[in-house]
Amino acid sequence: MDAISANTVELDFDTTILEQGERVSDKLNILRFEQFPPDATKGLRSFSLAEAAEFLGVTASHIKKLHLEGKGPQPATTLTGRRTYTAEQMLELRHFLDKHGRADVKRYVPHRRAGEPLQILSVVNFKGGSGKTTTAAHLAQYLALTGHRVLAIDLDPQASLSALHGIQPELDKNPSLYEALRYDADRKPISHTIRPTNFPGLHIVPANLELQEYEYETPLAAADRSSTEGRSFFTRISSALKEVDDRYDVVVIDCPPQLGYLTLTALTASTSVLITVHPQMLDILSMSQFLLMLGGILRSIKSVGVAVKLKWFRYLVTRYEPTDGPQAQMVGFMQAMFAGNMLSHQMLKSTAISDAGITKQTLYEVEKSQFIRATYERAMESMNAVNSEIAGLIHNAWGRR
Repeated sequence: MDAISANTVELDFDTTILEQGERVSDKLNILRFEQFPPDATKGLRSFSLAEAAEFLGVTASHIKKLHLEGKGPQPATTLTGRRTYTAEQMLELRHFLDKHGRADVKRYVPHRRAGEPLQILSVVNFKGGSGKTTTAAHLAQYLALTGHRVLAIDLDPQASLSALHGIQPELDKNPSLYEALRYDADRKPISHTIRPTNFPGLHIVPANLELQEYEYETPLAAADRSSTEGRSFFTRISSALKEVDDRYDVVVIDCPPQLGYLTLTALTASTSVLITVHPQMLDILSMSQFLLMLGGILRSIKSVGVAVKLKWFRYLVTRYEPTDGPQAQMVGFMQAMFAGNMLSHQMLKSTAISDAGITKQTLYEVEKSQFIRATYERAMESMNAVNSEIAGLIHNAWGRR
């Protein structure tokens, strides 16, 4: 009788979780249609004169002067004289400044120049909740807002990065990078998987649960002695990206929170790596295990002639509360241990970031008026400082000042 009861519970559990998964998915879809236009695509707010100036790297007075002279795109102007620019207008203004600026002044369009290779940045951590996806999303959007051509790749089957960009995998049925990685005759070019976003200059390869198939298929392909494809799995992302190499300046990959074949394939394609870590003892202990495992696996791969060749890698402290004594102690510990590989800025913990995420928005999308001004500005200052530092590392990898 007990065995029958246990069996019944197991069957009921399977049925229940499937039903609940469908209910959650349906409810999320209803919420999405309430939050976004009927076609389920995201819009993007306008940016203030001060924000436009910061992203363009000029003073607000310079942009205002251009407007008064009738040069460049014409912003929306309120009765009080407040100017706002769309992201498209900021991009137009960037090209105007680049074309009409002095030759001895820095270039405003930061696209790759001759001889500068595509930069592929993987954001990784072994532990969920480290702010990995939040970091990848904001970084990709910041790079686009500052004029770079960016491809974001969601490599996590949970598809959080995709959801932040208005894509619900189980409903939208978009192909994932799996289509460009698979080992059978149905493999497609990566261009087949790329979608535009609500940010000009930012495209995305969404994720879905099918990505998990790569984790199962790779060891089987590696064991197939009639083919070398499985044994060279680590080249599949870099090979796929060759098709679109000339279209982008930077690729940002949001890796899954596990050290599997997807993560390893991303790392071997990368020119830089960002390791996110929450400054708590358990998180740092988890990170140490991640580093030991990663180092051992990469050494094994290197022994067969494949090395991870990075221009740089950095640790980024996320969800940091400077007034928390133990957290400050952990940050000090990390700075002492990894001085040359720590970003000098930390991502502060903020209700502005977490509250924006509730409506599937980032800090660059959400309206400032929804928050206490000081809370929003503190979060934005922290976010821009981190992303600006990373952008500087990318430019340094190209040999620029």
